[in-house]
Amino acid sequence: MNSPAPSRSSRLRRGFTLLEMLVATVILGVAVVGLLSNLSTSLRNASRLSDYDKAALLARRTMNELLLDRSLPKDQILEGAYSEDAVGLKGGWRARLTNFESPAAPAPGVPVVERLELEIWWMSGERRRTLTLEGFRRAVIPFPAGGPS
Repeated sequence: MNSPAPSRSSRLRRGFTLLEMLVATVILGVAVVGLLSNLSTSLRNASRLSDYDKAALLARRTMNELLLDRSLPKDQILEGAYSEDAVGLKGGWRARLTNFESPAAPAPGVPVVERLELEIWWMSGERRRTLTLEGFRRAVIPFPAGGPS
């Protein structure tokens, strides 16, 4: 039993040509380069967002500390710096406490609303980034020294 000899058309369809392999390799290479570029950009953005998240947490913590401090002077700029070792960011803050809402004729013992403006700054590479918050608290106009207790 002799098997018939393969026909010419079946011999031509056995594999890929060198040209087809080169084209497929170039297409695959372009796709891989594009994916790696997108991955690099995503990692860079994730790092920047991580710094922003740290700054947002620091801003909230600083805002809460300042709002609880009843001895803050009004209408003065207060500043502080963050320890880079402790928080992982090189940065600081600047705040100002002002009266936001008070009665037309303020008198001792009358409640007022105070506004605290807080700006957090940090360095992202060579660029300075900022985040601004504002908070409000209720306060009472103090009595003069020797007034009612």
